[in-house]
Amino acid sequence: MKVLVTGGAGYLGSTTAKALEEAGHTPVILDSLLTGPRVFVKDRIFYEGDIADRGLLARIVEEHPDLDCTIHMAARIVVPESVELPYEYYRDNVTKSLELFDQLVKLGKPRVLFSSSASLYATVDDFEVDENAPLDPPSPYARTKRVMEMALTDMAAATDLRAIMLRYFNPIGSDPDLESGIYAREPSHVLGQLVMAAMGQKDAFTITGTEHPTRDGTGIRDYIHVWDLAQAHVQAVERFDDVLATVDAPSTVINVGTGAGVTVRELVAAFEKVFARPVPLREAPPRPGDAVGAFANVDKAREVLGWTSSLSMEDAIASALAWSAKRESVLGYP
Repeated sequence: MKVLVTGGAGYLGSTTAKALEEAGHTPVILDSLLTGPRVFVKDRIFYEGDIADRGLLARIVEEHPDLDCTIHMAARIVVPESVELPYEYYRDNVTKSLELFDQLVKLGKPRVLFSSSASLYATVDDFEVDENAPLDPPSPYARTKRVMEMALTDMAAATDLRAIMLRYFNPIGSDPDLESGIYAREPSHVLGQLVMAAMGQKDAFTITGTEHPTRDGTGIRDYIHVWDLAQAHVQAVERFDDVLATVDAPSTVINVGTGAGVTVRELVAAFEKVFARPVPLREAPPRPGDAVGAFANVDKAREVLGWTSSLSMEDAIASALAWSAKRESVLGYP
């Protein structure tokens, strides 16, 4: 099948495009290149432009009438930046996405697989959250994801739109062939920060928040290998209609994680074991918008997608370190 991937030049988008290809599908990339590097597109079908450009969307569908589904990954994603730039986050993540969804319905391409986020969950006593757990998105970024989930649910109830919303937990690592990975010069992701400290690109890794109500006081997350996350998208695309038939609804939410909660200190210990050397550390208060965290109950993903994660956190750490050694040759900067 042929799949439109918005944000397909990004970290997750490019990895997912590769997974689609390996499964025998054809990704069509739409990306503004606001952040994603052109080199990650490779030789795939590519349209440079805005997701809210209705004319461009019409041209894409005219040139690819056999599009089966859209994976919507284009978004601003940096939590502290969203606190500083809420207008830009609501404009790009909400307003433009609404234009995209409405135009896809008008063009007769109503299947949407949406990249949502586990950051919108409230903190619960045991930190394990299923799809019905309480929500309390702590940042403008997280709130844009929640707004879009509500919009997709309402649009699917009222129109031909059909939506599967994947709530990502914490993607880490690189694709298996090291063709893409974290590309920001100074990534905000915790593993990217760890790699920089390990490689001497910064003087220490900062643990932000050490008095959380977790077993060691640091935030808790569910770290999933990016290749596992990409495979979940392939499963969702291939089983799209069956998934919605199983839940008997025009839209649904599915957690995508490993089902294991890992604190920041535990992640650092695992990283040092793989790296075989200690990493310099410092401690600081939580950043604006930071949450205590959660980890996924993955029963629904297993039952309706037929998917579970297969790669370990150590696999992801090793691939991130391998990518860091190669990225300058791919991107042209360290």
